[in-house]
Amino acid sequence: MFTRNWPRHLLCLSLSLPLGSALACGPDFPMRLLDNRGQSLAELPEGNFNFEVNRLGHAIAGLKHVTQAVNSMEATDYAEQRSQAEQAGLTAEQQALVQQLRDLTNARRVEVEGESLPAELKFYLAGAVAFAGGDHGLAAEYFQKVLALPADQRPLRSTWAAYSLGRALFAMSSEAGAGSDVLAQSRKAFEQTRKLSIDGFSDPLELGVASLGEQARVARTEGDWNSAIELYATQNLQGSAVGYTSLKLLMADLSAMPDDQLAELLKGKPVQQLITASLISRLGWSFGDQPPNEQKLIKLLQSSTRGTLDNADRLAAVNYQQGDYTRAKAFLEHAGDGGLAWWLRAKLAVREGDKSAAAAAYAKAAQAFPQNESWGERRTPDYDYETLQPKCRVDGESAILALQRGDYLQAFDQLYRSNDIYWFDAATVAERVLTVDELKHYVDTQVPAPPPLTQQDRDNYVPLPVAAKLRNLLGRRLLREGHYEQAPAYFDNDGLRHKARLYGQQRLAADSAWWPTRRAAALFNAAWTAREWGMDILGYEMAPDYATFGGNYSLENSELKVGPLVAEDEVRRQQASAAQPDQRYHYRFVATALASRAADNLPHTSQAFAAVLCEAAGWNSSLEEQSALYQRYVQHGPFVEWATDFGHQCPYPDFQNADKRYVTQVTDAARSALRPYKVPLQIGSVLAVVAAALLLINRRRKTQ
Repeated sequence: MFTRNWPRHLLCLSLSLPLGSALACGPDFPMRLLDNRGQSLAELPEGNFNFEVNRLGHAIAGLKHVTQAVNSMEATDYAEQRSQAEQAGLTAEQQALVQQLRDLTNARRVEVEGESLPAELKFYLAGAVAFAGGDHGLAAEYFQKVLALPADQRPLRSTWAAYSLGRALFAMSSEAGAGSDVLAQSRKAFEQTRKLSIDGFSDPLELGVASLGEQARVARTEGDWNSAIELYATQNLQGSAVGYTSLKLLMADLSAMPDDQLAELLKGKPVQQLITASLISRLGWSFGDQPPNEQKLIKLLQSSTRGTLDNADRLAAVNYQQGDYTRAKAFLEHAGDGGLAWWLRAKLAVREGDKSAAAAAYAKAAQAFPQNESWGERRTPDYDYETLQPKCRVDGESAILALQRGDYLQAFDQLYRSNDIYWFDAATVAERVLTVDELKHYVDTQVPAPPPLTQQDRDNYVPLPVAAKLRNLLGRRLLREGHYEQAPAYFDNDGLRHKARLYGQQRLAADSAWWPTRRAAALFNAAWTAREWGMDILGYEMAPDYATFGGNYSLENSELKVGPLVAEDEVRRQQASAAQPDQRYHYRFVATALASRAADNLPHTSQAFAAVLCEAAGWNSSLEEQSALYQRYVQHGPFVEWATDFGHQCPYPDFQNADKRYVTQVTDAARSALRPYKVPLQIGSVLAVVAAALLLINRRRKTQ
C-alpha cells in the first residue's frame, strides 16, 4: 500500500538522474560489432606483441619461471634482496662476517679475513669485491675458484659464481688485450648458470633466467641477432619482463638500421619473426599515426619472404592489414589450418561476396583458436576498448553473417558465448531481434540462474555474471510485453522480484477491476511503480534506456536500414520490438500513460482526479506531457489549494471518496447547465405548484 508521503530519498534519487544523452566525461565503452557490421568484418584487429613474441623462443625444461617479486624489483630492491639472500643458510657469526667483508674494497683482504668462512663463500665474496672495484680479471679468477670446488662444497654459490663469471668475462671482452675467445667463454659461463640452476644449486635471485638475457647481450655483441632474439624470447617465456622489454628495444634498433644491413639480417628466421610480430601488433603506433619507418620494414619483409612458408599466416596478416589482399591470399595458400589463417580466409571470402565460404571459414577458425587465447586489450579507431579473444571475435563476426541469413538464435548464441566482451551486441539481439518466446526458450534450456551475489559482493561492486544479466533482461521484457506472472522468476534478487511482482499484480488488478475507482487506483499504483522502479523492471538493456549503465549514459545509435549485411526481416523485428515510445527513459512515458488512464476512470470533480494528474506531471517524461497534464487539470479538474505547485507538492489520491463524486458530479453538472435559467425556472415552479393546487381543489368539488 502506498502512503501519502513519498520517500525523500526517492525524490533525491530522481533529481540526480541525468536528463540528457551526452557521453562527455563518461567511462570507457566496449566495442560493439553490430555498430558497423561491414567494418567489423573487414578489419583485422592488431595483434598483441607480447602474445606474438611468446610464439618465439622455447621454454627450458627444469628452469623455474621468474617470480613476480623479482620481475617488479627496482635496482635498490635487488641490492636489498641480494643482501638477504647472502645471509640465508649462514650462522649468526657468518652473517656478520659476510656483511663486514662486503664493505671492503680489496679482494685479497677479503680472502685473508674470510679464512674462517667456507671456501665457496670466501672466494665468491672476494670475486664480488673485485668486480665492484672494476678488476674483472681478478674477479673471474675468484669465480672460477668457486666452480673448481667439489660440487658438495659449493651448494650456495655455484649459480652465483657462474653468472658473475659470465658478466666478468663479458666486461673483459671490451678491455684492451682481451683474447678473441673471451666472449665464447662468457657465453659458456651463462649456459653453465642455467645448468646449475636446473640441477638444484641455490638460485634465490633467479640467475638461471637472468643468464638468458646476459647471453643474448653476448650474442648481439658478436653480431648474432638471430641468437639474441631467440635468447630474449626464451627469457620472456620464462616470465622475465626483461626479456620482453629487450625484444622491444631490439625491434627499435632493427627499425633504425640502414636498408642494406636490415635486408641481410632478414634472411634469418628469428629476425623475420620478430619484425612480423611487431608489424602485426602495430608496435610503435601512437594516436593512430603510422610510424615513418613501418613502410620500409614492410617492403623489406615482403622482399625477404618471397617463397618462404615459415610464419605464413602472420605474413598474410601483415599484408591484409596493409590492404595487399593478393599477397595475403598467396601466403594463405601455405598457411595451414591455424585459427588466424582461417580467420583471414573468412575475411577474404566476405570481400569477394562469398558468404557461404566465409561462414564455413569462420566455423573452422572458431574451432582452431584455443578458448583461452587472448591478445589483450586494444583501442578501436573510435577509442572504444575491446578485450580481444580471437575465438570470441571470430564467433562475433560469424554472428553478423548469421543475422543476415536469418539464423537469429545462432547469432545470439555466438555473441552470448563471449560473456561480457560483446554483451552489448548480445543484448541488442536478445531484446530487439529474437521474439520473446525464442528468448525465453533459450534461457529456460541453456541459462540456469547463477548463485546470487552476496552482500559482500555487492558492497565490493562485483559485476553481475552475464547469465544474471540475460535473465534480468528477459524479466524486464516479459513485463513490458504483459507476461506479468512469468516475469518475476527471472530477476536475480528478491528485491527485483518483489518490484516485478508488485507491478504485475497492479496491472492485472487494473485489467480485472469492474468498478472505475478501483481500476483507477490499480492503474495509478502501477504507474507509480513504473516511474520509481522502471529502470530496474521495465528498462531496455540497450537503447533507449541503457539499463546496462543504470540509465546514466547512452550510446550513439544509427538507424538500422536494409543493406548487404542487414536483412529486411531483421529490420522488421527490430521495429516491432522498439520501445513505445522510442525515447530515453521510456518507462516514464509508460507511467504517465497509466496515470492518464487512471484519471480517465475518475470523476473530474474529485480530489483523486487532480492528485493523479498532479503526480504524473512531476514524472519528467517530457515537457509536452507535463503541459498537457496540467492543461487537463485546469480545464476539467476541481479547485484545490495545492494546485499552485502542481507537479511538485501532490497528496496521495483519495480514491475512496471519489466514489461519492459519481452522484454529485451529475447533479452539479445539471445545476451548472440550468443556472442561466434560474429566475424563469423559479417562476415556473411556483406556477406549477399553484396549478397543482387548483387541480386538486377542482377534483374534490367534483367528488362532492
